[in-house]
Amino acid sequence: MSLAPTISSTNFNFPGQTGYYQGKVREVYYFGQKMAMIVTDRISAFDIIMPRAIPYKGQILNTIAAKNLEAVRDIVPTWLESVPDPNISFGLQCEPIPIEMVIRGYLAGHAWREYDSGKRSLCGETMPEGMAESQQFPKPIITPATKAEEGHDEDISADEILEQGIVSQEIYEQLENYTRLLYDFGQKEADKHNLILVDTKYEFGIVNGKIYLMDEIHTPDSSRYYYKDSYRQNLENGIKQKQLSKEFLREWLMSEGFQGKEGQEVPHMSDEKVLEISNRYVELYETLMGETFIPDKSAKPLERAEKNLLKIL
Repeated sequence: MSLAPTISSTNFNFPGQTGYYQGKVREVYYFGQKMAMIVTDRISAFDIIMPRAIPYKGQILNTIAAKNLEAVRDIVPTWLESVPDPNISFGLQCEPIPIEMVIRGYLAGHAWREYDSGKRSLCGETMPEGMAESQQFPKPIITPATKAEEGHDEDISADEILEQGIVSQEIYEQLENYTRLLYDFGQKEADKHNLILVDTKYEFGIVNGKIYLMDEIHTPDSSRYYYKDSYRQNLENGIKQKQLSKEFLREWLMSEGFQGKEGQEVPHMSDEKVLEISNRYVELYETLMGETFIPDKSAKPLERAEKNLLKIL
């Protein structure tokens, strides 16, 4: 079986480069007030990077994020200026606001785990009694989190954000307003494609005193989606909701006895498994975007990415 070539890592050295950052999936090159975000084909689960990259995954995530960033420009200024390569987005380097604006329309994930443990308040927001997992909130709640340099992000309330002076009240109110408008947009877009945008997060930054939307938006890495056509029946019957996410990868790993715990080895990923995961990402793209995915068939995607970025520097 012949798999398409991937970008598993980069080691570029560009003229005018002023910095570099490597995340689990993304690698960022800084050029003064500008930056290039390269979305590699790496994939992670349980905070562990898997040993094999997934063909077209980076292109898929980069394209979803870029198209959504373009679509919300009438709501909020965004950092994105251009997409010089299938795996690269280029734009403004913002001064990050060190909180993630998490908004939840449904009781799921972290919110459900807190609720199930008996808590009825999350980040200062009240969660009504008698709710079931995946049930819709009366109105979406905003549950911010601090952005941790290391370890896990921590929940924080609006009052605590203001008390700690992380941002001014005026800026925080702007962030909340943008968050609600973006989530409303995302819900309407999801609805067009038989999906429900369950919850998501937004990251913002500042350039010359102005707030910009940073990073990515409404991708399966930053958002949770349910399938709309089965939602009501599953909720009424207490069945787990079908999700549009990389949950399928976590489920396969767990079925192989891997949960990212110390001493556990990542299961062998055969060519067949890598292709299966790649195909699931293509399906995910086409469902979310409502269009056919057209893969870039470059034989040397790493060289292609370097050349394309050099053209605009």
